[in-house]
Amino acid sequence: MNDTTVTLVGNVATAVEYRDTVAGAVARFRFAVTARRWDRERAAWTDGATSFYTVSAWRALGANLAASVSVGEPLVVHGRLRVREDERDGQRKTFVDIDALAVGHDLTRGTSAFRRTVRTEPGRGAGTTPGEGDLTDRGGAARAAPEGEEDPWATAAHQLVTAP
Repeated sequence: MNDTTVTLVGNVATAVEYRDTVAGAVARFRFAVTARRWDRERAAWTDGATSFYTVSAWRALGANLAASVSVGEPLVVHGRLRVREDERDGQRKTFVDIDALAVGHDLTRGTSAFRRTVRTEPGRGAGTTPGEGDLTDRGGAARAAPEGEEDPWATAAHQLVTAP
């Protein structure tokens, strides 16, 4: 496929909306990207025009995004660019969407603490309520292992570091 992929750096403009659909769980939010340029005459940074994009993230990425991101936070979004036209109120409008492939906090503007989610086995947890035999929250998002429960990734990493 010849998709156009883009990487955008900006800020979360609206609250992340998370919902389950027939096609799978999806998280959506508006993303603001403002160009900044160095003005030599004034020896200062100046802001250019702000562009807004609707970002959609599916499945585990969407669930993790909804659990991790708030309005105003700086992000880096990488995904497929989709441009569509629609007629609303008798006027033709253009909408620019991003189907996210990867999303992360922009660490040039702050720090972040990563917590790995624990995946459940397919079929495990079927017929149980969240938190009862599986590691998902109410929205179906994977959550970190509870205190006292062994994290297999941490154990494997420890073995690699301490191996003779």
